[in-house]
Amino acid sequence: RAMVKTCFSSCCHFRSDKMCCDVSAPAGRIWLDNVHCTGRETSLADCQSNGFGFSDCKHSEDVGVVCTQKRIPGFQFISTSSNDVETLDVRVEDVRIRATYSQRKRVPITEGFVELKDAGKWRQICDEDWNMMNSRVVCGMYGFPGVKGFNTRAYKLLSQRRKKNYWGFSVNCTGNEAHLSSCRMGKVLKLVGNSTCVRGMPVVVSCIPGRAFAPTQSSGFRKAYRPEQPLVRLRGGANIGEGRVEVLKNGVWGTVCDDNWDLKAATVVCRELGFGTAKEALTGGRMGQGMGPVHMNEVECSGFEKSLTGCFFNKDSLGCSHEEDAAVRCHVPAMGFHNRLRLGGGRNPSEGRVEVLAERNGSLVWGTVCSESWGIMEAMVVCRQLGLGFANNAFQETWYWPGDVSADSVIMSGVRCSGTEMSLAQCLHHGKHISCPKGGGRFAAGVSCTQTASDLVLNAEVVEQTTYLEDRPMYALQCAHEENCLSSTANPADQGSYRRLLRFSSQIHNNGLSDFRPRAGQHSWIWHECHRHYHSMEVFTYYDLLSLNGTKVAEGHKASFCLEDTQCDEGIEKRYACANFGQQGITVGCWDTYRHDIDCQWIDITDVKPGDYIFQVVINPNYEVAESDYTNNIMKCKSRYDGHRIWTYNCHIVSSNTSESKLKVFGGSI
Repeated sequence: RAMVKTCFSSCCHFRSDKMCCDVSAPAGRIWLDNVHCTGRETSLADCQSNGFGFSDCKHSEDVGVVCTQKRIPGFQFISTSSNDVETLDVRVEDVRIRATYSQRKRVPITEGFVELKDAGKWRQICDEDWNMMNSRVVCGMYGFPGVKGFNTRAYKLLSQRRKKNYWGFSVNCTGNEAHLSSCRMGKVLKLVGNSTCVRGMPVVVSCIPGRAFAPTQSSGFRKAYRPEQPLVRLRGGANIGEGRVEVLKNGVWGTVCDDNWDLKAATVVCRELGFGTAKEALTGGRMGQGMGPVHMNEVECSGFEKSLTGCFFNKDSLGCSHEEDAAVRCHVPAMGFHNRLRLGGGRNPSEGRVEVLAERNGSLVWGTVCSESWGIMEAMVVCRQLGLGFANNAFQETWYWPGDVSADSVIMSGVRCSGTEMSLAQCLHHGKHISCPKGGGRFAAGVSCTQTASDLVLNAEVVEQTTYLEDRPMYALQCAHEENCLSSTANPADQGSYRRLLRFSSQIHNNGLSDFRPRAGQHSWIWHECHRHYHSMEVFTYYDLLSLNGTKVAEGHKASFCLEDTQCDEGIEKRYACANFGQQGITVGCWDTYRHDIDCQWIDITDVKPGDYIFQVVINPNYEVAESDYTNNIMKCKSRYDGHRIWTYNCHIVSSNTSESKLKVFGGSI
């Protein structure tokens, strides 16, 4: 292996057999540098390095790891701490739900015998001391929110015909553990062949899947777990079952402060949303920062609440910032989606030509996807299905990525996704009827994925506070007219006429985990002589005035945009400025403000009749740049125009895939 420069820091203490660090707060000494391991060492301290405390590193070079869920043989899976069992060398490597032969083809597997892998062998657990709390934990760790009964007689008959190999202990869970490894061990079981579990049989669990994971659309959806009210949602997560926690209160979505945030509260959220227990309770805005109010602080849950809104929280605790937004990662069922999709020919595992596995003529074959209508939403689904995060780009030509020759044929076409699907097969498509006018080959669909992305959100409050009307003469609108910022009726207008403009300021925040950068490179930016600046994006925002039935009656035209950091949160340095042909973009934690008195920061309402309207702003409408959340890119306000004045009120971010009129809230309704 090549020598890689790595720096290992410590913020608490270091011993020869253990290093203890708080990865969220890099501080203190750096203990190791230029570490080189063979992979066979039992401790990092056994690897070659410069020696303890000898380093020329900075904390910006601190390293981290992400471990696979698969345990090495001999891993101590069930904890013996604080147990009645003393001085035992208990080593369990894995846990599984083993379905019966008749149910093994179902996806996901929701029912079967619980087995533990001990010393390389799968063993059953005697159900003499087993209870529903234990089953709740097993179902939760496999991504299921609830437990149901099963046909005991059928499993007893089945177990009588099978050779049994029992594990030597019982398990004692409270029901709140995120994993069976956190449960206490119960009493020792006497292993005496077939007489080991004479008053019982091997443990069986039957789990209720969340609605999105129901095995079939007929009976499965009817029996599937449903949250009582859609009061909680996840935003900003790269994968299924993870994200920033947001709560709906009085018609407004807000975040949860991470004070006291723990696995119990996180698990309540996960189960409420149809997932299993929480793998992690994340703090410090790890899934990006939200906008608007912080609805809950100092949350305390027992773990058995049906909704996070049923947990205790401090209604009087104020002052929590969005830097402290809480998030979760939940256990989700093993659906096997990643086995039916792959990327071919890319320079790295996160990009390539999309190849799908489909049934043709009775056999499963790999093939490509027609790129007709292929876009960022379809790419988002592919990246999520493969566990590769967010879509960074969607490609309609992939001639430069030679994939597997045997997969060159187009076997999927007409793909249209909403972006919320868990697999490409769940999107609309032509099925077995393939229609691809350009053919496959160089026009096969491709993607590139990224683990972090930007997230633009418009400050609705600023829009509401800065809206006003201005009558401006045509001779003062020359540059704006050249940029098509006026309605078409301005074309024949004489220079002495006036245009009525609905002006406002827009403050656009980047709350994601990556900077927002224009797709086009500087060499392709367009210089506008009249305004004396470069346009870095063809379309960045739409400004529209709509009738109450959604018909467009007037529009603003932001054909291009100068993107820069106008202001930033405390401690964050501005990186982008438009002046002097500078780099354009919006840094994480910064915002770009287009003031109401800047050209084109308006809607031309000269021809609009008095009445009630909807004022709408859409950011990044063509999904030209990757974002972690496209559902918060639309802002709407109610507007009343009497021919002389305009009132703008109730400005708010609209979830683009939610019917707001149907949402119920605690403490009121929309």
